[in-house]
Amino acid sequence: MFSHKIDDELSLKLLDLRDTDKLFKLTDHSRNHLRNWLPWLDFTTKQEDTKSFIEGCLRAYAENKSLNAVILYKGELAGTAGFNQINWSNRTAYIGYWLGAKFQGNGIMTKVAGALTDIAFQEYNLNKVEIRAAVLNTKSRSIPERLGFVHEGNIRQAEWLYDHFVDHAVYGMLANEWKQK
Repeated sequence: MFSHKIDDELSLKLLDLRDTDKLFKLTDHSRNHLRNWLPWLDFTTKQEDTKSFIEGCLRAYAENKSLNAVILYKGELAGTAGFNQINWSNRTAYIGYWLGAKFQGNGIMTKVAGALTDIAFQEYNLNKVEIRAAVLNTKSRSIPERLGFVHEGNIRQAEWLYDHFVDHAVYGMLANEWKQK
């Protein structure tokens, strides 16, 4: 089972079914905040939806296709982060994340994304990590920028967000660049 201590206040732990209630409540309490940038909230309206999501994440983890973890901040479930997809043939991982509204502004996600990048290169021996965020989502985009990721370009109309398309900014970090930091 995956777990990773980042510092005295912050750690990652593989999602498991015991997280269902807390994760659903955090999602529900942060719904308005998250709805600006995440397209799946209308499909997560009851605890059973969160349970199904966790079951899918556990299957994908067992198949070595992804790694989705809960973020624990001072012992409290604060959000999720991980590799939404791992492309082993191209040795690339794609980091995704979200944080509950009340946990914003503590530097949590920058530390989490940095730790995941370390794991991708040091433990998984991957060559590249990508982070994508909506072009107008400046908070999310600031994370790869603070970590020194390269803005590789934008993908037009990359995602349908309830009633409109949004463009995505693509950031990348190569293993040899990360080692030089």
